[in-house]
Amino acid sequence: MTRVSPRTSFHSSELIRCLADLAIADAGDPGNAFAEKLGEWIHFADAITLSAVHKDSIASLPGTQAGSRVDRQAAACAAASAEYDRIRTLLVNGIAASCSPRPGRAHIKLPAPAQELPLDLAAAYPPYRRFYEEHQRDMELNIQPLRVNVRAALAKASPRLGKLAELDATLEKVLRERESKLLARVPVLLKKHFERLFKEHHQKLAETQQADHPAGWVQAGGWLARFCNDMHMLLLAEVELRLQPTLGLIEAFRQDTQ
Repeated sequence: MTRVSPRTSFHSSELIRCLADLAIADAGDPGNAFAEKLGEWIHFADAITLSAVHKDSIASLPGTQAGSRVDRQAAACAAASAEYDRIRTLLVNGIAASCSPRPGRAHIKLPAPAQELPLDLAAAYPPYRRFYEEHQRDMELNIQPLRVNVRAALAKASPRLGKLAELDATLEKVLRERESKLLARVPVLLKKHFERLFKEHHQKLAETQQADHPAGWVQAGGWLARFCNDMHMLLLAEVELRLQPTLGLIEAFRQDTQ
């Protein structure tokens, strides 16, 4: 089955939409803001390097391929696609398992809810921040090697795909630091959502004159259960965002093979 990459832009990624839906980040301005923002990220020297690689890729013309080479390229493309699916499934399933109230053998465990009342918000959130950051490190450790390996497969396939791999490597080098800083803000922003959900919960208790019971926080509809579900949603959106460059390479690989 052919995988189709979703249409994305700087402001319309699933991660940005999720953050905006949770009211902890702005969706951003539409229109041509992507080019403007990208220009702010790239230094003058980096722009020269990118321009040189881009010109070389345009000048590289596709050549005629022998049948055996086409077969090898198709096999390499299938292997890269299978590895992409394996890594994506590994990350998605790992997030689902660890965000479950019963994580089982998940290697990243969801923090246990605090049992002492009144809840100290300043001390309650850091374990969830560390939980999110552990998943981010897990994504980095799995997705970065995958992207490198897919680029290596492209470089061996054909001169044209090799130029695409070179362009991707250069672009990643230019944008990586800024991207890392922006993604590191997600668990920081998530703190606002954590605090808001608890305050709403506390206000509802005051209005109904009910006693608070930490055991009910993680039950269906509980404020902490809602928070964990939202965190699960953000983690999945971030996985897709981080995988998009690699998926783009694989789709180019597939199109060149057909």
